[in-house]
Amino acid sequence: MSAWVLPDHIADVLPSEARHIEELRRDLLDAARCYGYELVMPPLLEHLESLLTGAGVALDLQTFKLVDQLSGRMMGLRADSTPQVARIDAHLLNRSGVTRLCYCGPVLHTLPAGPHATREPLQFGAEIYGHAGLEADIEILTLALDCLKAAKLENPSVDLADARLVKSMLSGLSLRSEQLAALYAALAAKDSPELASLARDLPTHIRQGLLTLVQLYGDASVLDEAQKALPPLPGVAEALHNLRQIASHLSDVQVTFDLADLRGYAYYTGSRFAIYAPGASGAVARGGRYDQVGAVFGRNRPAAGFSLDIKTLVSAVAARPLQAAIRAPWRQEPRLAAAITTLRAQGEVVVCVLPGHESEVDEFHCDRELVESAGQWLVQTI
Repeated sequence: MSAWVLPDHIADVLPSEARHIEELRRDLLDAARCYGYELVMPPLLEHLESLLTGAGVALDLQTFKLVDQLSGRMMGLRADSTPQVARIDAHLLNRSGVTRLCYCGPVLHTLPAGPHATREPLQFGAEIYGHAGLEADIEILTLALDCLKAAKLENPSVDLADARLVKSMLSGLSLRSEQLAALYAALAAKDSPELASLARDLPTHIRQGLLTLVQLYGDASVLDEAQKALPPLPGVAEALHNLRQIASHLSDVQVTFDLADLRGYAYYTGSRFAIYAPGASGAVARGGRYDQVGAVFGRNRPAAGFSLDIKTLVSAVAARPLQAAIRAPWRQEPRLAAAITTLRAQGEVVVCVLPGHESEVDEFHCDRELVESAGQWLVQTI
């Protein structure tokens, strides 16, 4: 195999796409900053027990592992930044009030999420800690939409669900872990026959509620149907109320509901959302409430957040026009050097043409050039 061939689902990012990704990264971070979110930069690798504490089997299987040559301890390359940000909130900042944090950096996955997915996403995300009220859920979803607006994503739609619906119905039942996993899998796949078989020994109202849940997806009328059909349990009523409240704050986007959407069921503790856009394969952003994320670090604080992969996002938004540049000759001439320095300080791109390369392809689409006239270097349109 040639030395330059990269591993499967790992790729170089070439100039035009890299420029677009970097522009999106800056726009997303600026949008989060406008909401008061502080940037943190967790390390790419940590001791394995810290990186995976409380993370569950799924994240463990997605994590590359290696031995630290200094300590001999097992290390992991992060597959998700959220546990790291929770650790920062719990141990390094240790604030008593609300903390808003954002991050952006590469994560590594042992396996791709789909046939065309990268194993090296560039993960951007934001987390809000310390507020248990619905206001935090609404803020994090609003921020996610504003970030996508800053990225110029067109016609996003929001799909809402709540982890408490199923958890409330199954709470108090004596179910083995494999039974529970099978029930969740059947619900997620909307496999009614399999679900009916798995739930045959459950109380009648719970079995009927689970079977009804599979059919509850669509517009806001879904919530009315759920109110009538699902068991009148406190957690169910609260979840439906919260979904109504969140949806009422989303007047400018299409909102749908999929009450059997159980992606990340072991992770989320309340409302959760996925944002979709025309032309994008799968969700472009996911988030919600996950109050237990900091418990393993000794601080069981309320938390909500979202994340997205900028490499996926860049394929769903239109390419941005390249800023036209100014072409300049290469000369050891003080006045020319001063003119170039001034233009660059003003934010212009100035490309010096090296001797012998005057006829090469202009990658920066230079539409102007520096020319000497009466002893002065002036910018002229090409």
